[in-house]
Amino acid sequence: MGLIDALEQGAKLTREEWRHVLTKRNKEIADVVFQKASAVRDHVYGKKIYIRGLIEFTNYCKNDCYYCGIRRSAGASRYRLSKEEILSCCESGYAYGFRTFVLQGGEDPYFTEDRMEDLIRAVKSEFPDCALTLSVGEKSEKAYRKFREAGADRYLLRHETANREHYKRLHPSAQTLEHRMSCLAALKRLGFQTGAGFMVGSPYQTTECFIDDLQFLQEFRPEMVGIGPFIPHHDTPFAGEEAGSVELTLYLLALVRLMLPCVLLPATTALGTASENGTMKGILAGANVVMPNLSPQNVRGKYLLYDNKRNTGLEAGESLALLKEAVSTIGYEVVTDRGDYQSLKGKKN
Repeated sequence: MGLIDALEQGAKLTREEWRHVLTKRNKEIADVVFQKASAVRDHVYGKKIYIRGLIEFTNYCKNDCYYCGIRRSAGASRYRLSKEEILSCCESGYAYGFRTFVLQGGEDPYFTEDRMEDLIRAVKSEFPDCALTLSVGEKSEKAYRKFREAGADRYLLRHETANREHYKRLHPSAQTLEHRMSCLAALKRLGFQTGAGFMVGSPYQTTECFIDDLQFLQEFRPEMVGIGPFIPHHDTPFAGEEAGSVELTLYLLALVRLMLPCVLLPATTALGTASENGTMKGILAGANVVMPNLSPQNVRGKYLLYDNKRNTGLEAGESLALLKEAVSTIGYEVVTDRGDYQSLKGKKN
């Protein structure tokens, strides 16, 4: 476990060392890594699990990413929520105990900089004690600055893969890894708590791709990292591809926790969809964030990035009591808290 211990102490592993960590894993090694990751998370955040109220406010998207069920070419049933509907979702979530809202959507041209700025100001005015996270894709630095000045606190923009050739095989030529990375750098400069992340098991992914991802995350040091298994969608070019491994996803979650001890690390909806107990497994692997869905019931089935996406049970905002009970059975506590990123003095993070 020498390399795992080195990673925990803040060492930057070489490509060969990362290759060893990724290819030589077995159940015994993974179990130790999970235990170490949980201990690190507990040291920073205690037994607290933070909740984010997810509001999927538009499934229109101008992009045509080959893996995504709301890609421009997909036959999705499209919708947009009004400002009033979004605020109603926030009001319900606030009553349940949510103190962070996540506005997530496709790259919808209808939601211009000005419309987004107005929406952000409305949410922050109505719920000033809450954090607001945006997940609306690649924008200009000018737009990001407007969103930040309007009151947005965090921004999720998964890089999907840090390998240039792999990125090209997942996206049309109009989208580039260089532009995605420049957006992430801009978000950091503007003071957002910034989230990156990648899929596990996407088509054409190799061990070398994972090494690129992990080395990028260690250099970029995002405040949030979203990792979930690739799950195919029937209306995409990757419809016939195999889903990503839950076990490898959990292992990578744990490695990220060891590498970035203070990171806000979700047990993603994709993980909860791919495995019956995926949310709990994610927490036991080092995750400390869960994102139940607050979207109106009549649109949840339309925001399908992948097939069979769960939006009921533990994945539903109105079922928070069920989530609290499930989390308590593994020794953790869902808390009513903004759940901001914390840094530890003396920790390399």
